[in-house]
Amino acid sequence: MRIFDPHIHMTSRTTDDYERMAAAGVRALVEPAFWLGQPRTSPDTFADYFDSLLGWEPFRAGQFGIRHHATIALNPKEANDPRCRPVLDLLPRYLEKDGVVAVGEIGYDSMTPEEDEVFAAQLALAVAHELPALVHTPHRDKARGTERTLAVVAESGIDPGRVAVDHLNEVTVELVRDSGCWLGFSIYPDTKMSPDRMVELLRRYGTERMLVNSAADWGRSDPLLTRATGEAMLLAGFTADDVDRVLWRNPVEFYGQSGRLDLADLDDADATFEGNSILRGGN
Repeated sequence: MRIFDPHIHMTSRTTDDYERMAAAGVRALVEPAFWLGQPRTSPDTFADYFDSLLGWEPFRAGQFGIRHHATIALNPKEANDPRCRPVLDLLPRYLEKDGVVAVGEIGYDSMTPEEDEVFAAQLALAVAHELPALVHTPHRDKARGTERTLAVVAESGIDPGRVAVDHLNEVTVELVRDSGCWLGFSIYPDTKMSPDRMVELLRRYGTERMLVNSAADWGRSDPLLTRATGEAMLLAGFTADDVDRVLWRNPVEFYGQSGRLDLADLDDADATFEGNSILRGGN
C-alpha cells in the first residue's frame, strides 16, 4: 500500500514519526502552513517558518525516503491579527518556489470580515500563480462555513477543480461534491472523521475527487490513520486499486496541477500519474 498524505503538519511531529510513516507505506506528503499554537507577533516569524517548510522538513522526510511538499499561506486563525496581515506581501516570493504545490491552508476559522478579505486575496494569489488552493473549513458551524466557503470560491473565478475543501464530514460532503471542488477528509482519533465513517462515505459517494489525510498536528492525532483507512477499505470490500486511487493517485492528480510534484525517484510513481504535473528528480 503506497500512501500520499495530502495534509499533515510535520513541524509538530517527531523524526520518529517520519520513520513510522515510511514503514507504513507513506511515500509522499504535503505540509500546509498553519498556526504556531500561540500568536505570532511579526511577519519575520512567518518567513522563518516558511523557510523551514521548504528546507528543514524536506531534509527530515528525505532521510526516510519520503518526498515532502508544502502549501504556503496566511492561515485563517491568524488572518484576524493585524500584526500578521503584512504576511500577504511575503507570499508571492514563496509561491514561486519549488516544492510549493498550492496556496493553503486558507479559508475560515471564525468567519469574520477579516477572514473574508484574506481568503479572497489568497484565492486571487492562487489564480495569479497558477496554483491549486487548499481550503480549511471551520470546526464550528461547519455547514454554514462550508456554504460561505463555496460562495467565495465561486466569486473568485478559480476553477473549482483546482480547489480542495478540507475537513469535511457527513453534513458537508454533498455541498462540496456538487460544487466541482475536491473533497478532503481528516481522519482523527476523537474528532473529525474515523476510518469506518470514511469507508461509509466512500461506499456512498465513490472514490472520485476524494482526498484522505491525517492532518496530524499539535493535538492528539495519528499520522498512520491514512494507512488505517486503507486497511478499513480493504476489509469493507474495496479493491486494492480503489485504495491506491484514494491514498495515492487522487492526491497526485490534485497537487500535480501545480506542475511541481517531485516524484521522479519513487518506484512506479510516473506510471500512475496522468495530467500536467512535471515529475522531476530535484529542486
